[in-house]
Amino acid sequence: MKNIILTQQEIDHKTKRIAYQIYETFPDDTEIVLAGIALNGYLFAQKLATEIEKISDIKVTLCEVKINKSQPLEPVETSLKAEEYANKSLVLVDDVLNSGTTLIYGVKHFLDVPLKKFKTAVLVDRNHKQYPVKADFKGLSLSTSLRESVQVVLGEKEQYAFLED
Repeated sequence: MKNIILTQQEIDHKTKRIAYQIYETFPDDTEIVLAGIALNGYLFAQKLATEIEKISDIKVTLCEVKINKSQPLEPVETSLKAEEYANKSLVLVDDVLNSGTTLIYGVKHFLDVPLKKFKTAVLVDRNHKQYPVKADFKGLSLSTSLRESVQVVLGEKEQYAFLED
């Protein structure tokens, strides 16, 4: 059974709010990197970039991050070379923070490069972490049972998030 937890309008509102929070966190930066975890994290990063550029003069550079979720120890791939984000402020973006596995391996990858400032953003935080990782910016915190899963749909025509048993 699908239980809608975020409508398109709510996703839009939460995206705007997180964009303002990011802007407030990096007020002196002229450029930030939004590193979105493929696939939905990158789509969410694109939405955030659009909103940040509407409300500020900050130049947003998008970076797609590929993590093998079933084999997270495999090397992380990014669409930007390390020197393209070194010494810049970076926000690692994903759609849902489940156990924290994907986010923690993403964080680990970016710790190998000197960054000016490093934050994390998620649309939905499930509060079931196996790793000590937190989202600095989150749209919705949700306590769910372990057998429930949160799915986010970020299509061109429709966007919503739902809880599935």
